[in-house]
Amino acid sequence: MPEKNYPHHIAIILDGNRRFAKRLNLDPWKGHEWGRKKFEKLVDWCKEFNIKELTLYTFSVQNFNRPKKEFDFLMDLFRDAAKKLLKDQRVDEMGMKIRYVGRTEMFPKDIQDFMHEIEEKTKNNNKYFLNFAMGYGGKEEITDAIKSIAKKISSGELKAKDINEKIIEENLYLASEPDLIIRTGGEKRTSNFLMWQSAYSEWIFLDKAWPEFEKEDFIECLEEYSKRERRLGK
Repeated sequence: MPEKNYPHHIAIILDGNRRFAKRLNLDPWKGHEWGRKKFEKLVDWCKEFNIKELTLYTFSVQNFNRPKKEFDFLMDLFRDAAKKLLKDQRVDEMGMKIRYVGRTEMFPKDIQDFMHEIEEKTKNNNKYFLNFAMGYGGKEEITDAIKSIAKKISSGELKAKDINEKIIEENLYLASEPDLIIRTGGEKRTSNFLMWQSAYSEWIFLDKAWPEFEKEDFIECLEEYSKRERRLGK
């Protein structure tokens, strides 16, 4: 397919996993496993349509309050997914840099170790970028950025009068801004996701649950984006 005015950076709120599982009369948390399988296809779709950066809202700060059985299931899922990523040949073939953005220190130590190993392994890749928002919250991100800036002012590294948008962005978990944000699952909320970075992002809300999201839906989102006129506040 000829290259069109497709987004450089797409972010996705992977919503609807639990509702999808309930419709299949499964335990709600089983839907996350279906969601992970869909992610594996998504990577190939992004490569096919030359989407250079992908950010996935994988686990919020508030998700740590999930019931223990579901939380433990998710942690095991993250462990398994990390092991697969470390062995996934596509990562090196695509030149993909993987980052985990959020309060990653909230996760069990072994999962933190997997995150560090993956980031270290891919740190020199620069053709594609994959960001997992883990232990993430937009308000939390801005709060942590303010704390970081305050420390720099306190130490004399930075003067308050020099604070500008660039300084704030440098202290966020993620500096890049998504051109398009997709939310699956039928809800029409931003849910504390990329509050700073999404100031001028285009949004598409889909009724389909994340496990039901197919390549044709992905293409429809790209086509919809290509038809929009982005004014960027002008």
